[in-house]
Amino acid sequence: MGSPVQAQPVPPNVSQITDTVLMVRPAAFGFNPETAVTNHFQQKRGSEIGIAEAARREFDGLVDAWEKAGVFVIVMEDTPEPVKPDAVFPNNWFTTHANGTAVLYPMLNSNRRVERHREWIEALTKSHARRLNAVLDLSYWERQGLALEGTGSLVLDRVNRVAYACRAPRTAPEPLAQWANLMGYTTQVFDAVDQAGMAIYHTNVMMALGKGFAAVALDAVPDRHERECLVQSLETAGNEIIALSQQQIAGFGANVLHLAGSAGPLIAMSDQARVSLAGDALRRQERHGSIVSAPIPTIEHCGGGSVRCMIAEIFLPQF
Repeated sequence: MGSPVQAQPVPPNVSQITDTVLMVRPAAFGFNPETAVTNHFQQKRGSEIGIAEAARREFDGLVDAWEKAGVFVIVMEDTPEPVKPDAVFPNNWFTTHANGTAVLYPMLNSNRRVERHREWIEALTKSHARRLNAVLDLSYWERQGLALEGTGSLVLDRVNRVAYACRAPRTAPEPLAQWANLMGYTTQVFDAVDQAGMAIYHTNVMMALGKGFAAVALDAVPDRHERECLVQSLETAGNEIIALSQQQIAGFGANVLHLAGSAGPLIAMSDQARVSLAGDALRRQERHGSIVSAPIPTIEHCGGGSVRCMIAEIFLPQF
């Protein structure tokens, strides 16, 4: 097992939010039976006909909504072969950081590992004038059957360098510990379950961390001590905690992302998430940015993920 490249020093004035994202337009979106074993948000429709085209229409609607809000969206086109039903969720296989580091992550399911395109990250340096100082390739953990699925597994406080993660098959402790050591982060790890008592597959479906707020399903954390530690860590960092219910996370109310738009901060979410948050939770989030949403029912229903899962943030510094 080779050792990955050591991450670079962290620059001052790191921001929690970015105005640039990468999204992948899907070529063969569909229900993925391999991932459905651990993702209980996925639901198989009676007919697969038209799903891929519907997902592309929903994707294009999202991109249009973000661009109108002044977010710079880099769109990569998925390739038809090999078939990648979850290619629309790139945040699981890579992250980028303000110190010029990109990280490639180990994926639990074999048919998701082909989603990784290191050349896409390298292209950012040529096409978008971004500095890439190091690439940490942690994908070798797959040979041991261990996974750490990017900002699905990790909800990052980039300013205070804390990574929040719920224990799950897609978030193994060994690669998490190595990632934290290489990236200079501390970790807050806890169990989280859905309303049926099943382990939540990704941290980002029960928790979102923006600039100055954390929307989190505290009731999903059954252990009182872990719940108290989570709250203390978030509050110590100066975040307003917006408590979400199990029903709201079932509607992807936590699968949202704080972004910087041309007219100010915005919170990107799906229409379903917006409906699930209606009331106090939405009003409190609106204090931190305008709400920008679009409908993605096919992607949410069959893919078991929502807007945050579809967005890979670009933090690499500009030349």
